[in-house]
Amino acid sequence: MQKFFKIATQLIAASAMALCAASSFSQESGNPPLRNVVQLSASGAVEVQQDLLTVVLSTSRDGGDAAAVQTQLKLALDAALAEAKKAAQPGQLEVRTGNFSLYPRYSKDGKILGWQGTTELVLEGRDFARIAGTAGKIPSLTLGNVSFSLSRAQRAQVEGQAQAMAIEQFKAKAADIAKGFGFAGYSLREIAVNANDMGGMPRPRAMMMEAKAASADMAVPVEAGRSTVQVTVSGAVQLTTSP
Repeated sequence: MQKFFKIATQLIAASAMALCAASSFSQESGNPPLRNVVQLSASGAVEVQQDLLTVVLSTSRDGGDAAAVQTQLKLALDAALAEAKKAAQPGQLEVRTGNFSLYPRYSKDGKILGWQGTTELVLEGRDFARIAGTAGKIPSLTLGNVSFSLSRAQRAQVEGQAQAMAIEQFKAKAADIAKGFGFAGYSLREIAVNANDMGGMPRPRAMMMEAKAASADMAVPVEAGRSTVQVTVSGAVQLTTSP
C-alpha cells in the first residue's frame, strides 16, 4: 500500500511540474492573447438546370443452374451493349456496365434451390433525347432508375459564380462588423471555402415502364429538375484601427 501511495505521489508531482513548464513556456513565448478577432461566415447560392441524365437499365434471370443463369445474363447484356454503342458519343451518351451479380436461393433447411442473377447497363450524358431514345430501343433490359445531376463543367461554372457571391458577402459582412464596433477595417486571419450541391427533386415522368412495354422503339420520357449549388466562406478576421 505504501508503494502504491508513493507511485501516486510521484505521478501527481510530475503532472504538476509539466503544467508549470507549459505555463512558463506560454508566458515566455510572448504570444499575446487573441483580441478583436471575429468569427463569421457568408454564403452564395446559384440555381441551375440539371444537365446530366443517368439511366440504369437492368434485367434478372432465375434458374436451377448457375452457369445457365450467368450465360442468360451475359447474352442480355451483350445485346444491350451492342445497341447502346451505336448511339454512343463522348459527353453526350456514355455507355458502361453496372452491377452484375449472381447468388443462390436457399430453402428453409439451407439447401440451394436455384440461382438468381441481375445485370445492369448505364447510359449517361448530356443529350437527353439521345439517351431516352436509346433506352427505348433496348428490348433485352428494362428501365431500373432515372436520375439527374450536374455535369462537371456545369458544376465548376456554377460553383465559381456562387463562390464569388459568397466572398463578396463575407467581405461586406466583415466591413460592417468592423464599422459597427468602431474599427477602421479588418485583416484576414484564416479562411475556409466549402461547396455543396442541393439537388432538386428529379422529375422523371410517370408511366415509363408502360411506355417502354408498348413499343420497343419508344423513347423513355424524362424531364430534368434544378439544382442549387451553394458555396460557404467562413473564417476569422482581425479588426484593425487602420483601413
